[in-house]
Amino acid sequence: MHASGVPFSDPSGVRLRAWLGLTPEEFYDEGRIAIAPMGFCFPGQTPDGSDLPPRKECAPAWRAALFAELPKVELVLAVGRPAQIWHLGREAGPSLGAAVADWRRLIARPGLPVVAPLPHPSWRNNVWLKRNPWFEAETAPELRRMVRALLDA
Repeated sequence: MHASGVPFSDPSGVRLRAWLGLTPEEFYDEGRIAIAPMGFCFPGQTPDGSDLPPRKECAPAWRAALFAELPKVELVLAVGRPAQIWHLGREAGPSLGAAVADWRRLIARPGLPVVAPLPHPSWRNNVWLKRNPWFEAETAPELRRMVRALLDA
């Protein structure tokens, strides 16, 4: 994103759109989908080339105001651990893996927005995806069904 100015315009975006069952045109339709990162700035990289986590002051400064302006949020994709913690709080559990594994319960919380916890689609999570084949076998198809139902409504 920091190079192109377009979020998920790299192979991680291809993977995320496949998980969601969306074409690029659907994914980038601002009238139907909001892409709201945890921070609106690139936080830099670690010496090994991994992205640093979002800066701690960013989300509190703008996230609530942004969500207040969105007319009707029906599904939040909590992509990565910082988003899971922000949207789910203690319900995010002790780890990314625990939150993603608990997706069935988390999307069915009565009276609360639907929050689907996802791993980041980056290549850096290939090992996690390989160790957790249930994600692409069970979670991704259900996610595609939920997204399609919302977009076709």
